[in-house]
Amino acid sequence: MKVVGLAGWSGAGKTTLLSRVIPVLRGRGLTVSTLKHAHHAFDIDKPGKDSHEHRLAGATEVLVASGRRWALMHELRDEGEPRLAELLGRLSAVDLVIVEGFKREAHPKVEIHRAANAKSWLFPDIPDVRALLSDVVAQGFSGPCASIDAIETAADLLLGAADPLDAVLDLLRRTEPVELARQPRKAS
Repeated sequence: MKVVGLAGWSGAGKTTLLSRVIPVLRGRGLTVSTLKHAHHAFDIDKPGKDSHEHRLAGATEVLVASGRRWALMHELRDEGEPRLAELLGRLSAVDLVIVEGFKREAHPKVEIHRAANAKSWLFPDIPDVRALLSDVVAQGFSGPCASIDAIETAADLLLGAADPLDAVLDLLRRTEPVELARQPRKAS
């Protein structure tokens, strides 16, 4: 199992890119999972459903299963937000895990950047950016770069930047997330 991140500011097109690159990777015979960071409260459950009532009653975990899928919801209650290493350890084995978000963590990443977003590049300030996907040229980056719309190349860059799970877990456990200031809007 290998791991790579897709990092970029909100609105850069990470989710759109993933929805286009995952079928390419699957077409190459790879199994792919994603791990997505949400910045605010989210809920996959619905009020009034039994599982929601179980959580409200105080259950730490609620597992919902059917013949088509299962989902495990874990309430953090008084626990802190889990680090990426802990979450990666909960996934089933696949060929490639693509992490969306967690840009402050030290795992290998491909940065996605869109000029219309009017945000600065992440690569000078976050760890282990190995490649760039953008609609503009980045000054001062010496690694591989490609157009954000070159989906086959994007798949190649993600695979090339990925490291084995054991190496990623070791690195994540030895490092603390970097602090990033909120970025003001500015021209690229």
